[in-house]
Amino acid sequence: MKVARQLFGKALVVLEHNNAKLNPSSLSAVSAASKFGDVSVLVAGKGCKAVVDEASKLSGVQNVLQVDSEEYGTLSPENFTTLVKNIQDAKSYSHIVSSHNAFGKSVIPRVAAKFGSMPIADVISIQDESTFVRSSYAGNALQKVKSTDSVKFVTIRPTSFDKAADGGSAAVEEVAAAGESGLSKWIADEVDTSGKPDLGSARVVISGGRGLKNGDNFKMLYDLADKIGNCAVGATRAVVDSNWVANDLQVGQTGKIVAPELYIAVGLSGAIQHLAGMKDSKVICCVNTDGEAPIFSVSDYGLEADLFQA
Repeated sequence: MKVARQLFGKALVVLEHNNAKLNPSSLSAVSAASKFGDVSVLVAGKGCKAVVDEASKLSGVQNVLQVDSEEYGTLSPENFTTLVKNIQDAKSYSHIVSSHNAFGKSVIPRVAAKFGSMPIADVISIQDESTFVRSSYAGNALQKVKSTDSVKFVTIRPTSFDKAADGGSAAVEEVAAAGESGLSKWIADEVDTSGKPDLGSARVVISGGRGLKNGDNFKMLYDLADKIGNCAVGATRAVVDSNWVANDLQVGQTGKIVAPELYIAVGLSGAIQHLAGMKDSKVICCVNTDGEAPIFSVSDYGLEADLFQA
């Protein structure tokens, strides 16, 4: 008979949000943190009650720490660092977790440095409270890492963990703000008002590479995405570096890591750093004139053809 392993840890998940709704990647962080034991989540922002309510209903969450103050309205990593350090000093969590995205990668290493600990980044599997598997060399190698630090600071790859579902009823605790760090100043946000689906949460992603020949031809992909519905458009690093499209469309190791239900690769060869950002997609289709291109090795369906005729 298999005996369930007892969990004695106590994890804090630093949630990312826009003061109105949780970022979907944070739901994966909550799911990952539940493998350590009791889970508390931190919601720090300005006018973020809706996020607190959403977080309190997540399955597996025992406690929501709420901080509503001006200095957290823009998710400044410098301000979050001081706040998370103060919370850890007071509550002594065994693990502090966030998603491996721009927010988590900015906050977790800063806090880890405050405690003289080594952050464990881009975790794709959790074996026990101290042992983690993470990707390296653009996904071509896996590292098994065992941490001996008293507190583990972890960022998880959102596409490697299920999203936490509703069904919880966590207690809400107000926590004092830590004040401005004085290390940076928010100037302005440039918000995308196009209404297009976000790369990280779209059901389908269609990405283009240099085979499209120029930025104007990306209109083909945008038109197709509109017809599919809940479909985002992505691009390779080479395309972004050529200024054909905005850099927030980049998919890959140095861009966004996605795992949609369907990934369509059009006119891209499949460089290692690009494959690292999309190979966890449920179904992958590609169109390329070169049948030996690396993208075919990870595709479920491939069409060797000219994209302008296919």
